[in-house]
Amino acid sequence: MRYLIGRFHEIALKGQNQWRFVAQLKRNLRDIMGDYRLGAIRSEGPRLLVELPDEIDDATAMERGALLFGLQNFSLSRSVAADVPTIEKEVLAAVRGTTAKSFAVRTRRENKRFPKNSMEIDREIGAAVQAALGIKVDLEEPELTINIEIFTGNAFFSIGKHPGAGGLPVGISGRGVALLSGGIDSPVAAYRMMRRGLSLDFVHFHSYPMLARTSQDKARELAAHLTRYQGRASLFLTPFGMAQREIVARAGRPLRVVLYRRFMIRIASAIAAEIGARTLVTGESLGQVASQTLDNMQVIERAATIPILRPLVGMDKNEIVEQARRLDTFETSIIPDQDCCTLFVPRHPETHARLEEVEAAEAALDVERMVAEAVQGAERVDLRFPPRKAPPIIATEAGRLA
Repeated sequence: MRYLIGRFHEIALKGQNQWRFVAQLKRNLRDIMGDYRLGAIRSEGPRLLVELPDEIDDATAMERGALLFGLQNFSLSRSVAADVPTIEKEVLAAVRGTTAKSFAVRTRRENKRFPKNSMEIDREIGAAVQAALGIKVDLEEPELTINIEIFTGNAFFSIGKHPGAGGLPVGISGRGVALLSGGIDSPVAAYRMMRRGLSLDFVHFHSYPMLARTSQDKARELAAHLTRYQGRASLFLTPFGMAQREIVARAGRPLRVVLYRRFMIRIASAIAAEIGARTLVTGESLGQVASQTLDNMQVIERAATIPILRPLVGMDKNEIVEQARRLDTFETSIIPDQDCCTLFVPRHPETHARLEEVEAAEAALDVERMVAEAVQGAERVDLRFPPRKAPPIIATEAGRLA
């Protein structure tokens, strides 16, 4: 029988509350593996043991395991009887034909009453592997690592370990709304907060039909990519062009960018209230663009009705790009598009806005109506991972939030 054995990351430090984190991790696991019927799932010390069905191949199991926030690493293991001769026999069968030039055996015993300690098991299994394959032992940088875990009544062995996503299980820290621009920064910001246990939905602002749909297509692709880490999410494609027109008609040029951002925050806050989210997430980095000076960020956040989290605020562009490449969102983010933030942007935007000036400019606008119209016009796109066979993966619903 094959098992996925995941080793906890921060969950291992949670003490008496650990059961809550483990329970959330189990729910997330069943969502991410939702197209397969998993066997028993249980925790053993700092590990999660998942019985895998025959129909899930190793490549798919490894791909899905790597999406689980909360695991430091994991392995695809086989269950064997807890005696050294049986373990040796199964290990030799598994490594036969390997091209590795060096190996190491690493044993851990959950069952401390097992008659041999970890070092004795390492030496005995290692000697058998060396005799059978004729390759050297390398405890520092082995090409092949054989992992053995001894429990009461049975044992598990695996070849190698795979990196986990780390962090905390998605959902354990609550629910938020991420502003997803379609650029490089916002997907990285969303990922970083998901890794801290925050379940996210997404809001994308567009100016269609004044601009092309390209930014919406990118937002769909990026949101779908991020949804793999939590199983399900909603993307709200929100029209912003009419609000921009009114701002341009009634406000001075330098303040336009700050006003745009304040309206986006108001609209996202309203959507968050409708769906029960308790925080907003943005991809802002201090000093990166005109709207992200300290003065402007302070004025913009005053429009929010819930807290704003800025996980990238102290990162530079090179650091963000590097994370985007690792996350595999970079190539999508750099596809040329016409973002709504580029529409009606003044040549010299205000970089040190004062709240009283901004509020005076907004006094000429029907703020409540403009926010309500944008929220009402939002198209909701429900995303699921893994893809459902029927109905289709993405179902859209225009003009409603729930």
